[in-house]
Amino acid sequence: MMAHDYEEPVSKLLELGDCWNEPWMDYTELGIGPEHVPELIRLALDEELYLVGSDSDLSWAGVHAWRALAQLRAVEAAEPLTRVLRYIDEYDDDCASEELPEVFGRIGPAAIPVLADYAADPDNPLFARVAAAQGLVEIGAQHPDVCPDCVAALTGLLEGFAEHDLTLNAFLIAYLMDLDAVEAAPLIERAFEAGRVDVMVVGDWGDVQVDLGLEEAGATTGGPMAGFNFPDLEEANERERAQERLQEIGRNDPCWCGSGRKYKHCHLREDQQKARA
Repeated sequence: MMAHDYEEPVSKLLELGDCWNEPWMDYTELGIGPEHVPELIRLALDEELYLVGSDSDLSWAGVHAWRALAQLRAVEAAEPLTRVLRYIDEYDDDCASEELPEVFGRIGPAAIPVLADYAADPDNPLFARVAAAQGLVEIGAQHPDVCPDCVAALTGLLEGFAEHDLTLNAFLIAYLMDLDAVEAAPLIERAFEAGRVDVMVVGDWGDVQVDLGLEEAGATTGGPMAGFNFPDLEEANERERAQERLQEIGRNDPCWCGSGRKYKHCHLREDQQKARA
């Protein structure tokens, strides 16, 4: 599909260029409205333009298209946009990984069953499934009235922990924690007891209990770092720095490492492990 196949105002998205880590513009100012949703979906799925290369303005047109669809709360775009999730694994696309969950969050409750089905399908790539699950968190955060539905969807996914990749299970648990899903604690504990959780992603069962408010920090023991002693000053200092970061940085604040990701999705778990060692 060639660039000239798109008509105005959608064709204007072909000229906007790199927008990653930039504030979302108001695409209605370009004259884009609900009547352009089918054309926006077509552009969002245009892999030929995507593969032109990130140094070309054309390659960013799809990102602008999915942002526009999100702003329009285009529920009919929910299922088609799941087809872009594979870019995360196939092309190591960090932009898709960070933005698509927010896109689904803005589209809203209609995307819940779509994302749940996608994340449950073992034929889909691992981190694409993770991003779909994160989309459920974004919906719950942006639409509090359906947060219980998002928790139910994530819980339903975690019930299949025996068959899932350990990393997927860990992210499902992390997202349940993000939604303060205390009611999922028994299921989460079973996943840990079965050895089906990647503790490098989410910490151990003790960390989860603290995060959910079921235990106070320092009240639980166990996990891969339990009983570990820092033999030299540098390691002791790092433990102290980790403790300070846990007290000073909010879970939803940018991570201290400068990655641009939220603390909870970056170094929070690692700091928890270091502080508890």
